This record gives sequence, structure tokens and C-alpha cells, in this order.
Amino acid sequence: MAQKAVSKKSSLADDPRVAQALQSYEAGLRALQEHKFEKAKPLLQKVLAGPSKELADRALVHLNTCNQHLERTGATQFKSVEEHFDFAVSLMNVGDYVTAREHIDKLLKQAPKTDFVVYGLAALDCVTGHVEDSLKHLDEALRLNPNLRYQARNDSDFQNLAEDPRFTELLYPDPGAEAEAAGGSFREDESY
Repeated sequence: MAQKAVSKKSSLADDPRVAQALQSYEAGLRALQEHKFEKAKPLLQKVLAGPSKELADRALVHLNTCNQHLERTGATQFKSVEEHFDFAVSLMNVGDYVTAREHIDKLLKQAPKTDFVVYGLAALDCVTGHVEDSLKHLDEALRLNPNLRYQARNDSDFQNLAEDPRFTELLYPDPGAEAEAAGGSFREDESY
């Protein structure tokens, strides 16, 4: 009887369908661990149709996890960029910076030159300690909409930068430098 069990196991290990199911299971599990649920789901579904009941049972548990995550993320459909951005900000406010960054990244792909999205990325970079990125993104946001300077001056998300002279330069630019950049300056000794 023990010999039959050994021969059954070796025949399962030699079965290319089992090898394929195991490969799909491993790839699905990797995708699941990386939170790539859309990728993991079909791989785990392949395992369910395979010859190994034990592997199929394990795959079913992971497939249920995928489905739960996909339902949760599928429930958050946004009507506009503004609505999606508000959701990302709410995630930042509760300290879920990883998920907030995922949503900000999606927004940047969807609307790359939207001033408030770039500003939100600057704020997120600042609260997560990415000072250089924060300054770069804040500069970009201010170029898109200079009026954001007033908001940034009072935004607690930028408190980590309050003492940084580069931050001060962005928020309180030299008025003469702006006039020169805009096309020249008026000098008193010139007559028009």
C-alpha cells in the first residue's frame, strides 16, 4: 500500500499538467504578493482546472483574496479627476501614503499637467520625507498655477520644508526676477 502512494506521487510529479498548474500557482502567488490582483486572478483560475486537488484548494483561498481586493478597488470609480484627487488626499490625511501615492500616480498618468495633482504629489513627497522630489514637484505645480503659492504658504503638509531656503524662494519669489523673466524691466533712467 505504501508503494502505491509513492508511485502515485511520482506519477503526479511527472505529469506535465501538474507542473503547469504549479507554475501558474507560483506566478499567481507572486502577483498576489505584489498586489497585482488583475494579473493573479487568471493564473490562479488556471490552477483550479488543474489535476491537483491540494493545489486547487490553496489557489481557491488566494483567488478569494484577489476577488475581495478587486471588489474593493472596483467600488471606487471616480466621476472626475477632482473626485479621484479628493480620495487620494483623504488617504494622505489618514496616513495611508502608499495607497495615496498609487492614486496620485494614476492621476498623473490620466492628467499629467493638472496643477493640483502635481501640487498633491509635492505635498505627499514632503510628508514622506522626499524633500528633493517635493521641491521639484512644487516648482512644477507653481509654474502651472502661480496662485498655489498662497495655499502652500499655509499648508501644514509642507512644514518639513519651512526652514529650507529653496522652499522660501519658491513661495516668495523676487518680484524683480519675475518681471525680467516676463520680458524686461522698467528702469527709471529710460524714457518711453
